[in-house]
Amino acid sequence: MRTLLILVVILAIALIVGDRVGAVFAQKEIAGHIQSEYNLSAQPQVSIDGIPFLTQALSGSYGKIDVRVGDWTVQKVSVHDVDVALTDVSASVSDVMNGRTSAFVAANATATALVTYDTVKTYAPSEVESLSYGADGLSVKGSFPVGGVSVPGTVIVTVTPTDDGIEITPTSVKTLAGGIPIPLASVRKSLTFTVPLKQLPLGAKLTSIQPGAQGLKATATAQNVHFSDVPVSK
Repeated sequence: MRTLLILVVILAIALIVGDRVGAVFAQKEIAGHIQSEYNLSAQPQVSIDGIPFLTQALSGSYGKIDVRVGDWTVQKVSVHDVDVALTDVSASVSDVMNGRTSAFVAANATATALVTYDTVKTYAPSEVESLSYGADGLSVKGSFPVGGVSVPGTVIVTVTPTDDGIEITPTSVKTLAGGIPIPLASVRKSLTFTVPLKQLPLGAKLTSIQPGAQGLKATATAQNVHFSDVPVSK
């Protein structure tokens, strides 16, 4: 009986080790090919969720695959902390082991990224001096033209995902005490601008933008993602 128990333990350990080795190998293959296909400067971190891995591999179906890309540049817009969560991924064992990521299909993809305020400012009008997030929301400080005079003030703005990117729109104006009032209509015309970030990795389109202390957190989603149909971002 003791010998049988030892054999069972050894077999269990072998299965666990084999399962983890298979998962690590698959993650490395996926990471390497994503780096190559998207011209990334560094290899992304890939994590295939779920245990055992071998059961998922044999079935060709994975509940969730997380891809941590890090920095990402698309259409000359640089973003940071890019993470992509793929759910209900279909991929055969041979495709995974041979790194054929083009054959993968994900039912859903959700990507998040941080757009720093320094990046946003590069697309803002020259009157803008800084952007920050506080109790009143996202505010823009600068000096704005009023009747031919440059008047310092703070403009509260909203951020919205559009087909053209992240649109920044003024909603209210604060002027310095005793200063010249700045009409909202005038800054709305001159201070409405767009950061041309239209999508995140795997063709995910922007669905929400949340201002925060460090910048704008962009969230993008896509459904029925066929990796073979996803264009390589430049």
